[in-house]
Amino acid sequence: MTKILEILAYTLPSLITGGVAYSIFISYFKDQQNTRRWLIQKENQKLAFPQRLQAYERMVLFLERINPTKMLLRVAPISQEKSDYENLIISQIEQEFEHNLTQQLYLSDASWTIILTAKNSTIQMIRKVSRTEDIANADAMREKILNDLLDKQSPSNAALAYLKNEVSELW
Repeated sequence: MTKILEILAYTLPSLITGGVAYSIFISYFKDQQNTRRWLIQKENQKLAFPQRLQAYERMVLFLERINPTKMLLRVAPISQEKSDYENLIISQIEQEFEHNLTQQLYLSDASWTIILTAKNSTIQMIRKVSRTEDIANADAMREKILNDLLDKQSPSNAALAYLKNEVSELW
């Protein structure tokens, strides 16, 4: 019995010391792993920042190009039919959008949603004016859209303001 007590007297402190050492090593290695992850994440953010900024720049250009006041001046009607002009403008907007579709990887979800909303609102505005009965031809449609935008802000301008604010927060 004394032999068992003597063995326990030596073994118990060794087990306690081993357990404490094990827990210290585990917490040290977890801390080191977290530090490595943080450093890698920081490095990745540093490398991705120029790409994110470029994505915002491209989306600003997209919003400028689909701004009805600029687009209607840039894209002339191909005929006097308002439906032809409507289709031409909408296809231009869709092409611009598809060209910049991959930029969503670098933008926040809120920014991407605002951009989609601006695109869809612009298309909806063009369709609404085109469906107006008193608009007879493409030039009248063009004039009506431009006059409507004198009274209110275009969807592109609202989205641009949001993007500018978000980019300023990145610094």
